[in-house]
Amino acid sequence: MSHSPGPSAGPSPDTHPHAVSVEQLLRSHGVDRGAGLTRQQVLERRERHGFNELTPPTVTPAWRRLLAQFNELVIWILVAAAALAAGMGEWTDVAAILAIVLLNGLLGFFQEERAEKALAALEKMARPMARVIRDGVLQSIPARDIVPGDWIELEAGDFVPADARLAQTASFKTHEAALTGESLSVEKDAIAVLTAETPLADRCNMAYMATSAAAGKASAVAVATGMQTELGRIAALLHATQPEPTPLQRRLAELGKILLVVCLIIVAVIFGLHMLRGGDWVEVLLLSVSLAVAAVPEGLPAVVTIALALGLQRMARRNALVRKLPSVETLGAVTVICSDKTGTLTRNQMTVQEIHAGGITYSVTGAGYDPDGKFHEVPAADRSASSGPPKDTVDVAQRPDLARALFIGLRCNGARIERGTSPEATRVIGDPTEAALLVAAEKASLASARTDWTILREIPFDSDRKLMSVLGRERDGAAVAYTKGACEALLPRCTAEQIQGLVRDLREDRRREILAENSALADRALRVLALAYRPLDSPDEPSVEENLVFAGLVGMIDPPRPEAADAVRKCRAAGIRPIMITGDHPATAVAIGRSLGIANGQAIAGAELQSLSADEFARRIAEFSVYARVTAADKLRIVQAWKQHGEIVAMTGDGVNDAPAVQAADIGIAMGIAGTDVTKAASDMVLTDDNFASIVNAVE
Repeated sequence: MSHSPGPSAGPSPDTHPHAVSVEQLLRSHGVDRGAGLTRQQVLERRERHGFNELTPPTVTPAWRRLLAQFNELVIWILVAAAALAAGMGEWTDVAAILAIVLLNGLLGFFQEERAEKALAALEKMARPMARVIRDGVLQSIPARDIVPGDWIELEAGDFVPADARLAQTASFKTHEAALTGESLSVEKDAIAVLTAETPLADRCNMAYMATSAAAGKASAVAVATGMQTELGRIAALLHATQPEPTPLQRRLAELGKILLVVCLIIVAVIFGLHMLRGGDWVEVLLLSVSLAVAAVPEGLPAVVTIALALGLQRMARRNALVRKLPSVETLGAVTVICSDKTGTLTRNQMTVQEIHAGGITYSVTGAGYDPDGKFHEVPAADRSASSGPPKDTVDVAQRPDLARALFIGLRCNGARIERGTSPEATRVIGDPTEAALLVAAEKASLASARTDWTILREIPFDSDRKLMSVLGRERDGAAVAYTKGACEALLPRCTAEQIQGLVRDLREDRRREILAENSALADRALRVLALAYRPLDSPDEPSVEENLVFAGLVGMIDPPRPEAADAVRKCRAAGIRPIMITGDHPATAVAIGRSLGIANGQAIAGAELQSLSADEFARRIAEFSVYARVTAADKLRIVQAWKQHGEIVAMTGDGVNDAPAVQAADIGIAMGIAGTDVTKAASDMVLTDDNFASIVNAVE
């Protein structure tokens, strides 16, 4: 990423809004910084750009979907056979053949209709609202009414209603997993002016439709709406891509051709032999056609359809909703499963796994936002492993250093967890890393301590300090500052540390040990936060982030689903090769891949993949099982390369960036809970529980 001042004559604000200054953009769009657009401007832009919504794909009428069930060569051969039988007066055969053809079509039609209705139930979402300033007044409007130039206000928990250039930011972060595949929240900076060539995932001064605000606040100017957004461009690509027939459909088409040739040969041979014997040509023709009709397996389509329908219902009981009946057989024939990492192989819920406090390392059990978990001391000899057999459970109340670290993570925190009736219904408002700290405190029964004090002020995180602090007054009147941030930024500000509940001077040898522990946690692909505090004589003291007391390190990760490793083993045993594709950092991808048994070496990053020619990539594709930092185009290329190798490829995904690859795969699989509508529409199958293990169960 490169920052540079915006030139007076440079990239167009319309095509490269990330490469111009905010003031240039406001002038270009005719926007008043304080008042936003006028009502007249809104009407004019609505007329020019339309509503802020994606063009829906053409809905095929029910009668056409019904006729499509009969559009197979085998079916047409049966219809031709029925016509010939009618010409010979064999009305019993006519009735039997047509009944089988009709039953086959109706069964396939109603199964697909049922699946579509179940899919629609998964997609029940309220139409998002947006807060904009128009005519100087802040108002809430439906997101579809946004027009280019609208001044948008965003805060934690809001969905970004359009592609927008950020104009003001205050500790603002967004979740961009749906669009870029990045599982961690992304820090934004409105002041930055980037080069026109900056990749989508690195545009820190932009916010995009289909993402959401994770923390902080921001003001932004809408620069693209509807089909002109990044989301819209992917949707247009999907509309232009025609799905290919499934392996079963291809085999049935081949069978139909063979049957047609065989029938014609039978007719010709029998007709020729009987004519040589001097038979009447009309009788000989009727006999030849009768034998040819008898050779057609009219029960085949019905048997295939019934078998697929039974398979569909069995798969539905295993949380796999099939949208197209032939895809049932395709899933059984899969030889390669390309899986998105975040939310499929993992929970998409950051989880604290290790805490280093008071010179002791503790492991934390439990995954995701489930508040059930235990703390175990990890002996020094076991610290090189990211996990191991649980040791004796630690009572946090008897470990003051551990309790202090958890306490700081709880107090120095801006996230909120809204728990639903099920784990899937749990919603996080704010940064996922802060949510992980909240859950860790809940596991230690410390959650009530968050409200047991008075917050006086907050010093938000910024990219220069790499720290965040919260100042407050305890119930006894004592003023305290709690700070968290990157270890390399926080440790130099510490002059003491807490050991066994006592505050001691921080010696140089301990600084080296802490930095080594920080590196060890990072080497295990954990995201590390350092924690510190400082008692204050007065909350108005200057430089409250100096002379801190170091309290500990917290290592967290989005952990693999417990059942995913077993599912990967089943895949390999069945001759199916699992491939992991993610937008995450390569180190994180490799760590998760190894823990699941997928990785067979280092991950290949998107930049390296793009440097390989098509021939070289096709030659080396078997070398790679883990792909990191990839784009939507990279995912599509990976799927197509495996298909060119003759493999039957399944592709799973939830984000918009997964949709092109999902549609191009032999069977595309979307996530029912976290999946976007675009990805579901591009898929052949939807997982109702977003679980990789359900794919393997469905294959079985």
